[in-house]
Amino acid sequence: MSTSFTDPAVSMDLLRAVLQPSINEEIQGVFNKYMKFFQKAAINVRDNVGEEVDPEQLIQETCRSCLEQAKLLFSDGKKVVPRLPHEQAGPKRGRQMDEELSRRGSPVPKKRKGRPPGQSLSNDRGISGMAAWKLKVSEPVRRDGPKWDPSRLTETTTFVLGSRANKALGMGGTRGRLYIKHPHLFKYAADPQDKQWLTEQHHMRAIGGKMAYLLVEEDIRDLAASDDYRDSVDLRLEELKPFIPPAWMTEKMQKHMETLRRGGDVMVPEGPPEP
Repeated sequence: MSTSFTDPAVSMDLLRAVLQPSINEEIQGVFNKYMKFFQKAAINVRDNVGEEVDPEQLIQETCRSCLEQAKLLFSDGKKVVPRLPHEQAGPKRGRQMDEELSRRGSPVPKKRKGRPPGQSLSNDRGISGMAAWKLKVSEPVRRDGPKWDPSRLTETTTFVLGSRANKALGMGGTRGRLYIKHPHLFKYAADPQDKQWLTEQHHMRAIGGKMAYLLVEEDIRDLAASDDYRDSVDLRLEELKPFIPPAWMTEKMQKHMETLRRGGDVMVPEGPPEP
């Protein structure tokens, strides 16, 4: 079946395809701006609920939820955007949440009147059993100094996968713990083109839509030599498996570092004891 490029939908989709990489980069920048909120909340969830909680997975799910809700900005009033599980109304669900709160010994939140549907405080909670929280200002992550100078990333700079760095520092399979414990580290989220190269060079397995972060090997080795890690029996630096990426990928990481350095940081709330 032949496709006519005079079709308005086809023409617009061709334009979208051309602009999509730039759009994705700007969207990633927005998420980077608010990532500290998600990271703080996710680590609080893990601390309150238990080690079985994967903070990195919580963060990814939250980011995906943000994108789903952003679709409402472009709704034509006909197509319905699927609501998130915790946003689906119903007295049965409400009773289940109250019972769960009581079982955990947490106060049952009082229902507020006069708020538009979909904007109650309970809708903002991903996990039941968490009390209301207050915003407190904490120190922003510093993104200055030699480690945040894009010129340090050259064509000979070696990088490691975040998952391998996590294991090398003795954090095992707790994905995301490294980024939450050391938010000052520079990390770069690989895009589909990067992932394809990493897979072809056998640095990682094909992971579909999952996130893959790259970190500077030198930064991880500096951490390993610090007081927090150097005497750890779980230190496994042989897990790093460093590699040198192609010049085009390094250039993207330089631009990403410069963007983060110029963008400053977002003040972080003293997170919900657990959403």
